[in-house]
Amino acid sequence: MTSSRFTRRGALKAGAIGGAGLAIPTILRADGHTGFTNAPTGSTVKIGFNVPQSGPYAEEGLDELRAQELAVEHLNGIGDGGMLNTFSEKNLDGTGILGKQVEFVTGDTQTKSDVARASAQQMIEREGVIMVNGGSSSGVAIAVQGLCQEAGIIFMAGLTHSNDTTGKDRKANGFRHFFNGFMSGAALGPVLNNAYGGSRRAYHLTADYTWGWTQQESIQAATEAIGWETVENVLTPVGAGDFSSYIAPVMNSGADVLVLNHYGGDMVNSLTQAVEFGLRDRLVDGTQFEVVVPLYSELMAAGAGSNIQGVYGSMNWNWQLPDEGTAAFTRSFGEKYGRPPSGAAHTCYVQTLLYADAVTRAGSFNPCAVAEALEGFEFDGMGNGATTYRAEDHQCFKDVLVMKGAESPTSEFDTLEIVEVTPRAQVEYPEDHPMFAGGDLGACNPGA
Repeated sequence: MTSSRFTRRGALKAGAIGGAGLAIPTILRADGHTGFTNAPTGSTVKIGFNVPQSGPYAEEGLDELRAQELAVEHLNGIGDGGMLNTFSEKNLDGTGILGKQVEFVTGDTQTKSDVARASAQQMIEREGVIMVNGGSSSGVAIAVQGLCQEAGIIFMAGLTHSNDTTGKDRKANGFRHFFNGFMSGAALGPVLNNAYGGSRRAYHLTADYTWGWTQQESIQAATEAIGWETVENVLTPVGAGDFSSYIAPVMNSGADVLVLNHYGGDMVNSLTQAVEFGLRDRLVDGTQFEVVVPLYSELMAAGAGSNIQGVYGSMNWNWQLPDEGTAAFTRSFGEKYGRPPSGAAHTCYVQTLLYADAVTRAGSFNPCAVAEALEGFEFDGMGNGATTYRAEDHQCFKDVLVMKGAESPTSEFDTLEIVEVTPRAQVEYPEDHPMFAGGDLGACNPGA
């Protein structure tokens, strides 16, 4: 099995950041004790942050890790408290979780499912974590979510956009705050219709794994509903680097829109190469050629530079939103790291606080008590407006952002502008929608 980079981190305590050493962890297994997996017994509780610190999604992963560390500081009473001050629930007071100071360990998923699963397993079996948070790939999220279900650990998903995470691969021990491919399509369809009309011909390049497949299915359904024709869908490997051989055929396809179902470094590379091929300067039967990037991040946009100008996409959250929660988190993150947070950072920060709040409301670290506290939970003040964790599939429902590459950015941090805040009613769907069919949430597993 491929080894994973794994880092042990101490508790962040007020007045002693990074100063506490870790005791040698006890190996706690589901078949070796009563109660629930890794039940904390001392004055601390340990959680695991499993993110890509290398590979094609590393930029997102490293920003997730920054936000996770900030969340631990706020839980332990360090700093200004960030979104603890704006969160509609007032159960977290800076004394840790149920009075226990929070410790954490980190792992490098490398954006590989087997590596991520091995890293999470090490966190659970050797480090005794009570919860795993993170990831910047739906393949990774689904693999780790399955492991946490088997082990009796709560998984608070990070950046995972595949419909499958809360669709056919949903698990009772897993929860997703991030939006999904269906929601991106539902938000983007009307905006693309207004911008480009309903008689377009789209050529898709799609990352060849669960996220790409379901994202492409979602955006194709949304664009065909407004009258677009899908010319071709070509699967591309994650981390390909050079996409020129995939872009060249677009020139002779008759398509007048290229949809890049790519993320992270792959999107930066494929968009840059599309521009180098002159696609955005082309006229097809008198129609200006356009590019669409269904899933955006600030880090991707910064990497693509001027190539992103005028390109539409969607986001879960953006630091330019005017609400109090966004302002509080952006201020805290900026003071610590000297830059605004990305959407990936936001979702991991929020997921960490949501877990801590659920434990506090439940009065227990037992994963089944935590799951019950999260199911059907309604909250506000975390940057997305009124939000609900649906009990049937553990998917959060909230407003979705439609973004566009800014024409005149002032820095690398405002290369995207908010076009529309799509209301959650427009992106909601029934739990048994065909794109999410085949899943069985099952029963919560406490691991005992």
